[in-house]
Amino acid sequence: MIFSLSKKPRPAPKAGDIIGFSGDNWLSAGISVATLGIPFWDLSHVGIIGEHKGELLLFESTTLNDSPCVIQKERVRGAQAHRIDDRVQAYRGKVWLYPVYRPLYAYEGNRLSEFLIEHLGRDYDAIGAFRSGGNVFSWIESLLRRQDLSSLFCSELCAAAFQCTGILPTDNASRWNPNRLVRACRRRGVLRRPWRLK
Repeated sequence: MIFSLSKKPRPAPKAGDIIGFSGDNWLSAGISVATLGIPFWDLSHVGIIGEHKGELLLFESTTLNDSPCVIQKERVRGAQAHRIDDRVQAYRGKVWLYPVYRPLYAYEGNRLSEFLIEHLGRDYDAIGAFRSGGNVFSWIESLLRRQDLSSLFCSELCAAAFQCTGILPTDNASRWNPNRLVRACRRRGVLRRPWRLK
């Protein structure tokens, strides 16, 4: 009898999972290079899954999505929420799901979702995104500048959400860029191996 090895099914998205994006344009390639990634392969953007009224949504901070936020009911530049499938299908490039290492406890999930909803509508932090680039530069910046969540870039939102739930202890969520955040979370066992969504 011949046995075939089947791949495990892709895990269903859950609160706390990270969705990573690698765009097929030069802006995304430039972001990937600036954050020590491989252009057109490594991450140029991340979002985090949270819950609102029983529905899992992708929370992200961006200026490059023309769809209205499903909670705020309008287009915004900065922190916003979208239905996961809609966002993945509309994205031009590669998309990965990075599952959090375990389902969140109820209090963690509540804290995460409350944090994400509370920060909806915050402006996009373009200067902060620039400052988070590279390893040495962002480390120096984190020594000189304290965490500031008055405006947010994508990985800063995700790191701050992990920080508030206690999943990723960090003294400065403003220093994390997409590639560094995901790599650190993988090394520390916070996130499991990625699954390609698109």
